[in-house]
Amino acid sequence: MPLRSTADSGRSTRDPVRHPLFARCYARVSVVAETRMGLAGVRERLLAGLSGRVIEIGAGNGLNFAHYPGAIAEVVAIEPERLLRRAAVAAALRAEVPVDVVPGRAEALPVKSEGFDAAVFSLVLCSVRDVPRALAEARRVLRPGGEVRFLEHGSGGGRAMTLTQRALDRTVWPPLAGGCHLSRDPVAALRAAGFELGPYRRMLLPGTGPVLPSSFCSLGTAWRPTADGTPAGG
Repeated sequence: MPLRSTADSGRSTRDPVRHPLFARCYARVSVVAETRMGLAGVRERLLAGLSGRVIEIGAGNGLNFAHYPGAIAEVVAIEPERLLRRAAVAAALRAEVPVDVVPGRAEALPVKSEGFDAAVFSLVLCSVRDVPRALAEARRVLRPGGEVRFLEHGSGGGRAMTLTQRALDRTVWPPLAGGCHLSRDPVAALRAAGFELGPYRRMLLPGTGPVLPSSFCSLGTAWRPTADGTPAGG
């Protein structure tokens, strides 16, 4: 499908996030992970049943685009890193639903309030600089009752693994992994931001082989509360 916008407007030469070395490595590793780690199937479950206008916050190199169902009217994909954004544009051109790829930060989304039926977070809350602010922005741009789909990694395992994750977060992991943190709790963050948690499940990725500090993932749904306070997901 043709894009309605391009990745770079040319109005600014400074990107809000710049991790060129990590972006190149991620673009290669993530494509391999689609099959070897089974991520393609997880993305299908993440996005199944969505419809209307969707904002994907932190779209990376656009690997979700091929999995959006046909009922989607439009995806607005926000990606701050220039190299990943260019790869996302190429993926958008191959997508079967309309996708706009635009620069922007999760903490300051360049879109109007209450303009989307759903928001997607896919392996991004680990690396945003201000998680509460990013989730507040997601609430702002969702209509009342709007849905959040999330696939995020975070804290997990026993005491030894938790200590390892925290130690890595304080030292080498964020600089090496594009600002990623291993010990965040995305489900608790969504709840603290005022979202109503729906069904979610914990899983290990990859599902077989050694358990890594980044293996502990959550896949699920949440909702922005409705204006009158009635349950959004009922």
